[in-house]
Amino acid sequence: MTARERIGFVGLGNMGAPMATNLVRRGFPVTVLDRVTQRTARLVAAGAAAAADLPALVAASDIVVTMLPDTPDVEAVVLGPGGVLERGCAGMLHLDMSTIAPAASRAMAARLAAAGIAFVDAGVGRSPAHAERGESLFMVGAAPDDMARVRPLLEAMGDKIIHAGPPGTGIALKIVNNYVAMCLCQLNAEAFVLGAGLGLPARTLFEVVTSSLSSNDHLKLYWPTKALKGDVAPGFALDLAFKDLSIGVAAAEATGSPHHVGTAARDAMGRARERGLGAADVTAVLLAAAAEAGVEPPRL
Repeated sequence: MTARERIGFVGLGNMGAPMATNLVRRGFPVTVLDRVTQRTARLVAAGAAAAADLPALVAASDIVVTMLPDTPDVEAVVLGPGGVLERGCAGMLHLDMSTIAPAASRAMAARLAAAGIAFVDAGVGRSPAHAERGESLFMVGAAPDDMARVRPLLEAMGDKIIHAGPPGTGIALKIVNNYVAMCLCQLNAEAFVLGAGLGLPARTLFEVVTSSLSSNDHLKLYWPTKALKGDVAPGFALDLAFKDLSIGVAAAEATGSPHHVGTAARDAMGRARERGLGAADVTAVLLAAAAEAGVEPPRL
């Protein structure tokens, strides 16, 4: 890939906006599209161009990037009216960084390949703060030539790139990774509420857990910036965490893999959403667990 290729970027949320900004800063010609006008305006101010609609973005792009909430959103860009399949041409490439069902990724890859359009799935790890610093982790499913073509983009947005295999394997790896991370979130919440019920100061429990084999980076690095300091403004929303874990549980069911812990964590997150916490940060599961126990949410 050369820097002369035109990049179309769809989805400027908490992760997409800093990623697209980093592409602009690295000199890529970027055209953006988002349903929220203010998000588009911020990218235009950073140096991107704005597309009037999806067909215009596809027409202005050699590589179309999507960073969207769910499977139907990506399918609309790829397979819907005015989308990549309908308006694209042979030689184009679609890079999807959304967290969606692996089966859907494989199906879109096959549909696009029949039209001569390459497909790469690149699941994203780490937080919005990492994305802002250009330190995202990418788990990539791509043919070797396509991997070489998108690598400069990924290097502009992240500092860790893992080529998992052919199309579909990147998002599969992301789903497994998120399965662990989301289960850990629920486990962290229950552990701190149990500690509160036993009269343990949250700071003492935090010190022990993060210094022992029980430690996990979600708790060590992320929780102190969110629920454990009383902030549940969404960095990664509980609704998205529930969606990701649901995809993981469904994949486990489809492959005959055990999913006892994943199912329990997903159901607990479902109860937290029923309490109106879906739009809050994933660490808001601490608030839900505290409410179930009848205690105040622990704070450091």
